[in-house]
Amino acid sequence: MTLEAAVRIKRDGFRLDVTLSAAAGETVAVLGPNGAGKTTLLRALAGLEDMEGHVTLDGELLEDTSRGLHVPAERRHAGLVFQDHVLFPHLSVLENVAFGLRARGKPHASATARKWLDEAGLGDRTEALPRALSGGQAQRVALVRALVTEPKLLLLDEPLSSLDVSIRAEVRRELTRQLASFNGVRLLVTHDPLEAMALADRLVVLEHGEVVQSGKPEEVTARPRSRFVADLAGVNLLRGHAHGDHVTVAGDEALAAAGAGEGDVFALIHPRAVALYRTRPDGTPRNVWHGHVDGVDAYGDRVRVRVVGPVPLVAEVTRAAVQELGLSAGTDVWMVVKATEVSAYPA
Repeated sequence: MTLEAAVRIKRDGFRLDVTLSAAAGETVAVLGPNGAGKTTLLRALAGLEDMEGHVTLDGELLEDTSRGLHVPAERRHAGLVFQDHVLFPHLSVLENVAFGLRARGKPHASATARKWLDEAGLGDRTEALPRALSGGQAQRVALVRALVTEPKLLLLDEPLSSLDVSIRAEVRRELTRQLASFNGVRLLVTHDPLEAMALADRLVVLEHGEVVQSGKPEEVTARPRSRFVADLAGVNLLRGHAHGDHVTVAGDEALAAAGAGEGDVFALIHPRAVALYRTRPDGTPRNVWHGHVDGVDAYGDRVRVRVVGPVPLVAEVTRAAVQELGLSAGTDVWMVVKATEVSAYPA
């Protein structure tokens, strides 16, 4: 079972142009910043947005605008879980889950719904109204309601975004278990990199309505192709033109990079490879830039220091180094990066 789609939408100055495929048994996360078009894409696949292009699920053509074909949302065998759950407020948990079964004329709707709720650990909440549920319980009910109809396609729109941080990890584990037991196509939309990395087998990175990168999480983060992905991976990313063993980046600054090659490239530098000094270091290191500290952020026993200058970089150092160097916003520093610590790859 596979999903094959080409979705094009133009409206109010926004343009979405995405070609996407997903197979049963894998969880695909569509990841990107706010406004990238993630939710619009999900709604188009569900049949809730006007679009151009085509959508095929399990060999069945659901949308083909060139032929005037549009299968309505209720006939697409798709389960959609919204970020705010959208449970019917006047119906009990049991009736919420049974609703889709009854709408499809399935027999024994209540008994089936009760069985699914018991398996999800919600058997004691069947008679409760949505307003009596915690955020985590409401999310689980919404997921069960989507799964109980046994859809071929499961669409999750920011499923954890409305939850408190204190329960998000617990619900993420439950969601991982539920997704593993679902045999159809699984598509997750999120802007949270932790959520994407924890839940997805494959990432599709969407920016400004277009796919900028896709692949397994470790592949995407190893070779970022945009600032968003670099921030997700926690690395520095520069773009420039390679000439043998150096790369010319913005402002005609030269970056020494072993084996950079030729042509347009990305240059990746891990923050731990950026050494900081208060005075220009002795010797002749090839990558040396002057700058000033723009921000200091602590993460556990490590500290990330943002430095602006001709080549803006983030350095990762110890708390002891911050104190020893007297680093704070506005501090003048020198940055040093060994040429062997720069990874260059075609842009």
